[in-house]
Amino acid sequence: MAAHTIGTHDEWQAARRELLDAEKEHQRRGDELARRRQDLPWVPVQKEYVFDTDNGTKNLAELFEGRPQLLLYHFMFGFGLRVDAENPGCTGCSFVADHFDASVPHLNGRDVTLVAESVAPLEELHRYKGRMGWRFPWVSSLGSDFKYDFGAAFTDDQQRSGAEYNYQHVDQPPPQREGLSVFVLEGGVVHHTYSTYARGVEQLIGTYGYLDLAPLGRNEDAGDNWWRRHDEYQARKEERC
Repeated sequence: MAAHTIGTHDEWQAARRELLDAEKEHQRRGDELARRRQDLPWVPVQKEYVFDTDNGTKNLAELFEGRPQLLLYHFMFGFGLRVDAENPGCTGCSFVADHFDASVPHLNGRDVTLVAESVAPLEELHRYKGRMGWRFPWVSSLGSDFKYDFGAAFTDDQQRSGAEYNYQHVDQPPPQREGLSVFVLEGGVVHHTYSTYARGVEQLIGTYGYLDLAPLGRNEDAGDNWWRRHDEYQARKEERC
């Protein structure tokens, strides 16, 4: 553990009050960003997308499940990832998805549906979902342009010649990346309202909020992707012993 400043209670109290001012400003800026996010133009979705779901084939509007708002997480699964048959799901996306189930009832209570999608056969998603113990809706976009059109997957040509990811050009993007796209259903028309990628999806990771409160924070200075699938931490601990 790195050396840290040791002080008196009075010194701590003074530093804490100063930090509180900065925390309040950070919260106010976050509130303003949320308002700006909600003020973005709504873009009607013209293309028809089809998904394989637990309840048969559905289009994008049907994924809303009768609610007016949809959060759709682009989960990296198989398809060019450096994974094996036992671990076809991206480790980072699995970390994100661990936070979904507890949020779903609260989101539904505010007229929001949360769904994950992946370019993979539905039966493969079922197997991994069962292993991880997840209950949230997870659909297959295999055979659809959806993940490509919303900037989370890239064709062979794009991987060679470059494409836009996270609103900037990437020379050689991987086959797929993580992301979140948001939609609203109004007057029978689906509109795209927002998408975020890369570190933008961190707002879905409640664990980071807890770690940011802890004395050592995320403790990522070494650049190590410390997170694992939740059933792998014990095995990693044993490897270190």
